[in-house]
Amino acid sequence: MVLVVATSVGMVMLILAASGVAQQAASEGPYKVLKTAKVSGDGGFDCVYANDAGRRLYIPRTEQTGARITVFDLDTLAPVGTIANASARGAAVDPKSGHGFGSSKPVVMWDTKTLATIKSIDVDGGPDGILFDPFNARVYVFSHWAPNATVINAADGSIAGTIDLGGAPEQAVTDGKGHLYVDIEDKHNIAVVDAKTMTVTAHYDLAGKCGVPGGLAFDVKNHVLFAACHEPALMAILSSVDGKSITILTDREWSGWGDV
Repeated sequence: MVLVVATSVGMVMLILAASGVAQQAASEGPYKVLKTAKVSGDGGFDCVYANDAGRRLYIPRTEQTGARITVFDLDTLAPVGTIANASARGAAVDPKSGHGFGSSKPVVMWDTKTLATIKSIDVDGGPDGILFDPFNARVYVFSHWAPNATVINAADGSIAGTIDLGGAPEQAVTDGKGHLYVDIEDKHNIAVVDAKTMTVTAHYDLAGKCGVPGGLAFDVKNHVLFAACHEPALMAILSSVDGKSITILTDREWSGWGDV
């Protein structure tokens, strides 16, 4: 596997791919490759997490033996260390407490300075997606089956509660002001969550507007959600305030695998 840092006008992105794909990314499209770094070892990957505050890049590597989270310097791509025995799908970090979390079962909690495991947190469901919300310093661990979300206090790793999202969540974003937005893959909608009460307050319907939602991005300043879908590859752009559709990008305007 190869880590690729690519840039376009006003944008930098990270790509984790096989070397052949990395070469293709370098020669096609508006992006220019800045640097690449080999990622050693076996095991697949799902979600790559870049922690801006700590300047660290976390790549969970899943395999039957030797599952771990590999950590790199976000600026140089130099290896920093490994969080062992963490068969996680994703990672999240609370910069204030210095605690990191991996969406494994049990959830692994570590010290971001030493990368030493602090504790394991037993949860139900099948941990997949994960999100840290600075609004109340909580980590949301998402599962495709009940409970759809387990809420963890980042300060001490205690469980604050669970949330029934009404379907299988894939990715989530936060406005940092008490609202979470979660794309529900099997129901073709976006669930709106009140972070204070840990309840769903609305569902924004994507049926007929988009395919299966797999990725979700958020322009917090302008209150705009970007739901990336597959089957077919479309992107629904909608208001985070009321869920009203702004526009739909077709596969000619946007192409991808459904993750943003």
